[in-house]
Amino acid sequence: MKRTKKAGPNYNVYGWIFISLAFLLYIIFTIYPAIDSLLLAFQSFEGGKYAFVGLKNFKRMFGDAIFLKSLGNTFLYMVIQVPLMLLFALIIATLLNSKFLKFKGFFRTSVFLPCVTSLVAYSIIFKMLFSLDGLLNQVLIKLGILDAPYQYLQDSTWARAVIIIAMIWRWTGYNVIFYLSAMQNIPKETFEAAKVDGANAIQTFFKITIPQLKPIVLLTTIMSTNGTLQLFDETMNITQGGPANATITVSHYIYNQSFVYAPNFGYASAISYMVVFIMIILAIIQFTVAGKED
Repeated sequence: MKRTKKAGPNYNVYGWIFISLAFLLYIIFTIYPAIDSLLLAFQSFEGGKYAFVGLKNFKRMFGDAIFLKSLGNTFLYMVIQVPLMLLFALIIATLLNSKFLKFKGFFRTSVFLPCVTSLVAYSIIFKMLFSLDGLLNQVLIKLGILDAPYQYLQDSTWARAVIIIAMIWRWTGYNVIFYLSAMQNIPKETFEAAKVDGANAIQTFFKITIPQLKPIVLLTTIMSTNGTLQLFDETMNITQGGPANATITVSHYIYNQSFVYAPNFGYASAISYMVVFIMIILAIIQFTVAGKED
């Protein structure tokens, strides 16, 4: 019996040649900066040069009032915005998946449209809507609800609320696409069987739809959590972190440490890796909870 000649080690050379440029660029622009920034987190600029300071930058965080404030704000946005956004996305996806809905293409495009809007542009729009002479104040005054315009962006509570509202508007449609795609992959026979057994719409939603969307719900939860922990554009463009750092986020504070205050790249790198560590911990918790529910 004739044996098939096995391909030698040179058989894959061409494949490595094709990916070599992309791999080289990945090393230069991803791997190297990641390693360099990690080393920078243990250094501080002293005496005209960077010197190794060990865990000094990490210890400094726990006594830094602005960092703790930014971390608290970031978690506040995450705890409020992420569940609301995913709930709205789930409801909208269910409505868009209804066989009774007409003009589905129009509504799906409308829901996703905010996602392709420029981050800077939409942030400025929300800033204008809630400004002293903005549309919201004008409408409320004409309706007789307000006697004088209210400074929403100068009130710490309202300023945070504006950022949460803006984020929900911007990112809900993004998650709708994931849920809608997953819903369309659920076998129709499952719903027909539930209907024959006498299940109503609410029972079908919670007993059939939600359990089969669990992997997608976990995915969107992790992505939304990570995205919120890196929140920057909204606070930068809507409130500039104010009033009095009431809305500043960790990413915004990292930017300030690098480019607004006297540059302290070592401390900024340390904060960045603290965010990475928090992301890893939250992802592990989410996977663990999801696994226990199975």
